[in-house]
Amino acid sequence: MSDSQVSAAVAKFYDTYPFPPEPILDEPPPGYNWRWNWLAAYNFCTGKKPQKQDVRILDAGCGSGVATEYLVHLNPHAQIVGIDLSAGTLEVAKKRCQSSGADRVEFHHLSIYDVEQIPGEFDLINCVGVLHHLPDPIRGIQALAKKLATDGLMHIFVYGELGRWEIQLMQKAIALLQGNITGDYHDGVQVGRKIFASLPENNRIVKREKERWALENQQDECFADMYVHPQETDYNIDTLFQLIDASGLEFIGFSNPGFWQLETLLAKAPELIERAGELSERERYRLIELLNPEVSHYEFFLGRPPITKTDWSDDNSLLGAIPELNPCIDGFPSQCLFNYDYQIVHLSPAEFEFMQKCNGSATLANILAQVDIDLNGVKDLLKQQLLLLTPSERV
Repeated sequence: MSDSQVSAAVAKFYDTYPFPPEPILDEPPPGYNWRWNWLAAYNFCTGKKPQKQDVRILDAGCGSGVATEYLVHLNPHAQIVGIDLSAGTLEVAKKRCQSSGADRVEFHHLSIYDVEQIPGEFDLINCVGVLHHLPDPIRGIQALAKKLATDGLMHIFVYGELGRWEIQLMQKAIALLQGNITGDYHDGVQVGRKIFASLPENNRIVKREKERWALENQQDECFADMYVHPQETDYNIDTLFQLIDASGLEFIGFSNPGFWQLETLLAKAPELIERAGELSERERYRLIELLNPEVSHYEFFLGRPPITKTDWSDDNSLLGAIPELNPCIDGFPSQCLFNYDYQIVHLSPAEFEFMQKCNGSATLANILAQVDIDLNGVKDLLKQQLLLLTPSERV
């Protein structure tokens, strides 16, 4: 199929199965995704709080508006724009945002390829689960890169081939059985469900489905998106960085950094970790995914170079910084809370007292003079992304 035919098939697919299929609420959505919070995302990428909050945010390929709704509620000073190829799915997105009071958003029925039709630039571009469904992902990421403002961030999520190997097999099996009616997505779902119902319980594809996907795939929208989508590109580290390099943007880092730690895989072989120190960063990433082929997706941040990261290694600069709480923590004030990534954190009494005083007005030095915690303890809180820092004017 030509690019235009593929795009038409993708639009038809999402008109048939609007995605994601989360229920529409009459209140703000629960919880948070820190990657969609401008303050938390900027702090993660640069080590400091951004200077402005009245930013423009683009949800590129917004689908049914799940991320768009969060972007509005998590960024109260921002202007949000959502675009999508599917007119039917956009109607769901509009209804979702209207229902929850997410009224600072404008929607456009628009392909990512045509994003230049929207005037101005964006400080944050969110593109989750979209590029891998384009017939030409490189053209898509280049179109988005042109709309990224200086000092802006782009958050991307694309599929990984190693963790989706069984999915690929099922996709091909369904397509073979559908034959010349592969564009009938309802039929594709029926065929897929019959296959799963017929295969032996010890079948590798069945076991993988039960282990990873079965709960969400009870919904036809999710099952269809996984197994009968008309267009999908899956990546490995090598092809992922070909995509990134083509954008002309700088790779800032994966937004799930815990997965990309070689030490968690080779802790019993320090000599191999030492050997890996001779590898480039990309080679280390490739080694990690080869040793732990659970990579079903990549999520990462890009920015327009040069990206300036604040260096807090100088203690005097750190002491002069003004701390405040990361907006994406849950359960505070309490010594037991969830951090930005919804992991449980247990604070010591001193850490708890310190964080209670981090209100964005006093410097670290002033706060440390009042509580029983040292600078190393503060650095530990920073590593856990519990705090945002604003450099003092004299730094």
